[in-house]
Amino acid sequence: MLDQETLDRLWNFEDPELSEQRFRDALADPTYDTDEKAELATQLGRAIGLQGRYEEADALLDSLDGEEEPSVGVRILLERGRVLNSSGHAAMAVPLFEQAAELGDHLGDEFLAVDALHMLAIADPAHAEAWTRSALEYASTAHDPHTRRWMAPLHTSLGWALHGAGRFTEAMVEFQLAEQWAEQSGTTAQQQHAREAILACELDVTAG
Repeated sequence: MLDQETLDRLWNFEDPELSEQRFRDALADPTYDTDEKAELATQLGRAIGLQGRYEEADALLDSLDGEEEPSVGVRILLERGRVLNSSGHAAMAVPLFEQAAELGDHLGDEFLAVDALHMLAIADPAHAEAWTRSALEYASTAHDPHTRRWMAPLHTSLGWALHGAGRFTEAMVEFQLAEQWAEQSGTTAQQQHAREAILACELDVTAG
């Protein structure tokens, strides 16, 4: 199967059209085997869905067989859920993300399990804090360095959720943890996002 870094190099989330073309080009590359092409196709579906072409994305995901390779099955669940969530059917996406989290955990695929928990926090806002804390607990003990990179954005997401609830001091703690994790195992962009959040939150903590 493809490692996450290979997929990340093909992705440009700021430009889903470009990402779509990259995945189409990769699918035409004969060096990828059948299972790898199925995995690439799930990401093509995601890129199409990000452009609002939900029926097309759904049809592509329907055409894939996730029974041969379990990790592909997890990705199909994840991308089906993302399409549903983006198209305004978040409640229908929740059980798909739950299945993806459970299957990812069962397979030992740490990255996908955390991704599914992160998506649950988005699709199920009433329980967002609990889902995010579960994702944080999972990612903090992950053996995969790429999975630990989730720690910074998860802490940032939790911080903003707490901030929105008026829990500014707790939010500040999360933003500070996000900065620490970003410096330890994250990206330059994650460090910048955490610092911006800290600066924004400082005003609210002081005012409170």
